[in-house]
Amino acid sequence: MLQFCTSSPGPPAPVGAVPAAHQRKRPEGRLRTLGSPVAALFLQAQGGVPPEGSSTSIVELVTRSYFSLSVLFLLGMISIVSWGIILYKLWVFRRSQRQTTQFLDVFRRSNKFSEVQAVCRSLSDSPLVGLFQSGYAELTAQLRQSAPEVSNGPIANPKAAANRPTLKSLAAVDRALLRASAMEIAKLEKHISFLATAASVSPFIGLFGTVWGIMRSFQGIGVTGSTNLGVVAPGIADALVATAAGLAAAIPAVWFYNLLTQRVKTFATDMDDFSMEFLNISERNFT
Repeated sequence: MLQFCTSSPGPPAPVGAVPAAHQRKRPEGRLRTLGSPVAALFLQAQGGVPPEGSSTSIVELVTRSYFSLSVLFLLGMISIVSWGIILYKLWVFRRSQRQTTQFLDVFRRSNKFSEVQAVCRSLSDSPLVGLFQSGYAELTAQLRQSAPEVSNGPIANPKAAANRPTLKSLAAVDRALLRASAMEIAKLEKHISFLATAASVSPFIGLFGTVWGIMRSFQGIGVTGSTNLGVVAPGIADALVATAAGLAAAIPAVWFYNLLTQRVKTFATDMDDFSMEFLNISERNFT
């Protein structure tokens, strides 16, 4: 005799209910979604627990690469030299401007060029002193050549002896002033060109370090097969620090290069004005 085991029927399922099989699949789908690499990285970052073997110190991350240290050392040397030139030039230009003001005051109050020549040694940092000495030397040489010769005997032409000496060539005095002006401008511009070089080269050196750091990050991902922060962070740290170091070396250099170049142009304008004033006095008194 066959016995049939039948379970007692339960209450009927409500309309629109989801079968149990489908309800069991949903958590698996959620787990698969949360198991994606991007979500895992996000959870790791949000959890605040760094991966094993990683470091949060920028110094430790950068010192892992000798190449990054070389880039930072080079940028540091460029920055040190740039700041040395900047501070030295600012001091020289301030001193030159102060002595130029003093020299112009003496020059315009004096009645003789010999009186101005007497104070030139104490105001040697002024670029106008070099111009004056060059023009005065040329002026004195021409006046000595044109002075009337006096012999032991009677003067052949007393009227000529009474005349004052005159310039043979005012253009020669002008050329002497132009030559001295070019020399003074070259002296003022000395070492300033290094700031232009530092301003143009430093960002590219930093960019080279940036590219190297990104290459390290991709190499670490390729070797480990993981996008873990401990793998990516050292290369990214190298890249960002190299970029910041390049900008830190370039920005002051380009700023002070423009400032110092403008100061040199101001000195050049002062020298042109002084040359015209010197020529006017020479033409009025010795021609």
